[in-house]
Amino acid sequence: MNRPSEKFELIYEIAQDPENTFSIKQLCELNHVSRSGYYSWIHSLEAKAAKEAQDRADFDLILQAFLEHGRKKGARQIYMVLQHMEPPVTFNLKKIRRLCRKYGLECPIRKANPYRRMAKAMRTDSVSDNLVERRFGTMSSLRTT
Repeated sequence: MNRPSEKFELIYEIAQDPENTFSIKQLCELNHVSRSGYYSWIHSLEAKAAKEAQDRADFDLILQAFLEHGRKKGARQIYMVLQHMEPPVTFNLKKIRRLCRKYGLECPIRKANPYRRMAKAMRTDSVSDNLVERRFGTMSSLRTT
């Protein structure tokens, strides 16, 4: 319980208890937080709830774009699908990534094709011609032959 918001939540719960004998000032002192910070947190609850509702609505659009055409997509493809919706929806890539992280939406990483690796290893056209033919002498001895 290191975050101030967790402490503010605890103070709020204790203050709502009818058997509580502590004042808000005393509870804030016990938790080592400022009283003004607590009241600021209380007044911001509505704004946080509205932001959470907006995030959820935006994530529903992202999820719809993620599942479109039957395959999963990354943030860039989600962005492009949203751009081509009717009406077009524009989100910043950072917002798409933030909401995907927040709600646990992950795009599976495509695995490498093993056949491509084998073909690359077996490729023989990258071998150079043997011009020296293992005769490592001076330049003049190479020219005479």
